[in-house]
Amino acid sequence: MLFKTPTLLAFDEGILQDIEGIRLSLRYALATPKRWLGLLRRATFARAIRGSNSIEGYNVTKEDAIAAVEGEEPLAAEKETWLAIVGYRNAMTYVLQLADSPHFQYSEGFLRSLHFMMTQHDLSKRPGNWRPGSIYVREESTGSIVYEGPDVDMVPNLMSELMDELNSAGKTPAMVKAAMGHLNLVMVHPFSDGNGRMARCLQTLVMAREGIVEPLFCSIEEYLGRNTRDYYDVLANVGKGSWQPNNDARPWVQFCLVAHYNQAATLLRRTRETERVWSELEHIVKEHGLPDRVLYALSDATFGYRVRNATYRSAADINNVLASRDLQLLVRHGLLIPDGETRGRAYAASELLRALRERTREPIPQYKPPRPQA
Repeated sequence: MLFKTPTLLAFDEGILQDIEGIRLSLRYALATPKRWLGLLRRATFARAIRGSNSIEGYNVTKEDAIAAVEGEEPLAAEKETWLAIVGYRNAMTYVLQLADSPHFQYSEGFLRSLHFMMTQHDLSKRPGNWRPGSIYVREESTGSIVYEGPDVDMVPNLMSELMDELNSAGKTPAMVKAAMGHLNLVMVHPFSDGNGRMARCLQTLVMAREGIVEPLFCSIEEYLGRNTRDYYDVLANVGKGSWQPNNDARPWVQFCLVAHYNQAATLLRRTRETERVWSELEHIVKEHGLPDRVLYALSDATFGYRVRNATYRSAADINNVLASRDLQLLVRHGLLIPDGETRGRAYAASELLRALRERTREPIPQYKPPRPQA
């Protein structure tokens, strides 16, 4: 027996309608081919990877998160952290490839393969295998047990039941179905390690297969990374210390709906900001007589990233020598500021670009729902 999907109340239906409106606007904003969309997709993927892994203590700079997406080497991340980030990137990349597969079926084998991709760098985590015994979640600061998973003998049947539920057709909204998939996986805790990352990755897949917007724009992993304490608190509230599938899952579902609203609104804001920034940068490039391709470096810098040769040449699809010349040219024109030497050299935004960013900012939206019904 798994946690059951709660009957939706007026509050739930209302926020679902609000989310639907934002996501339709987002789909419209993404529908027309634009050169800057590639950078927005890359940044969105990097934020999801960075957010989900930060919850587990694997922290990387936003530049190293971009490097992971691009398949480049990091500048600052330690080896263990980097291997965890790359493993998660591989798993997420696989998930996004499955978003529109007509023959895909959820299965225990698929889930275990996903876990292997994510944790294969550390064989002590038993990648691709169910946990061998009891499992406990401890409060990091005190070491006290805050949750105990179900008996190990229950795990195979519970995971089979979860796969059947995810494969079944029904009228449950995809956001609610995805939230329940996340909840049940993390409460069963079927693996020795990586359960939280697996649950978040699974939630993204369920959402991506809905197909309303591009798969990368379905994830709430960035939001969860920014609101980790609230995320842990609601799971603790629903779990109540041990495997109790009769507990009410409504607080968790409502938390996820608020997360989806805020993340969708944030992404819609970013599309508008990116379009305005790109338009202003086009005028700057024209005024300075620069090649159009440098827009990729200038856009990254304007949005606060430290630009590296490797990430610029990947975005602009040019070779190392030409990328170096372009970046030096942008320095001579006073648009980028160099920092560091040789391999560690990066380029930051000039005062002109920082001012451009400030005048194109929009207020960060935050959904403040009425008090949820009990």
